[in-house]
Amino acid sequence: MDKRKILLFVKYPEPGKVKTRLEPLLDSNCAARLYGCFVLDLLETLIGTGYALRIVYDAPGKREEIARLFGEHYDYRPQEGADLGERMKKAFLSSFAEGVTSVVLLGSDLPDLPGAVLKEAFSALEEFDGVLGPSVDGGYYLVGFRREGFCPSVFDGIPWSTENVFPETMSRFHKARRTVSLLPPGRDLDTPEDLWDFRQRNLDTPFARSRTMTLLNRLVDFDKIDD
Repeated sequence: MDKRKILLFVKYPEPGKVKTRLEPLLDSNCAARLYGCFVLDLLETLIGTGYALRIVYDAPGKREEIARLFGEHYDYRPQEGADLGERMKKAFLSSFAEGVTSVVLLGSDLPDLPGAVLKEAFSALEEFDGVLGPSVDGGYYLVGFRREGFCPSVFDGIPWSTENVFPETMSRFHKARRTVSLLPPGRDLDTPEDLWDFRQRNLDTPFARSRTMTLLNRLVDFDKIDD
């Protein structure tokens, strides 16, 4: 049995609760629909990697609704914890307790993430304790550990949703004397400017035919967005 697992953190796409920073450009219903496309496109990529996959969702009591949206056949678990750090830490611990030896956790705000990045992450965990995919906004889009190198302190007391997330996390790795490999930087889709950059980088790629790009082109007149 392959003892490597991907944990995908998702939110229930409820209008007004997801992608709210896009609402100057999109109303809450459209932002929620677009986020649903993010998840579906990302799931298609993750399944294609061949690694075991678990969807870890944030919406108490919404498992059935989430499964209807994203697919009944996935392994679903609720997120547990008071803040993002605690929820991620518990998701790792749960997987390691099941005998998984390498775990990669990622968010659902980077729908065009290449499958090759996941393979690079797991390859890195054959040599390093951990792996991080930095985001251009100062956070990270992916974090992974091998079981024997797991470092819970990287999730404690982090100033989430700030530009200090990545540097503070790296500091925790170093203080714990854990080795960490860095992946290519990514850009989460949080703002209208992020959507502009996302569309431009995918106009001439196979992802141009994705659910996300198709819906985005129907919803947004990009001629009105300044570069």
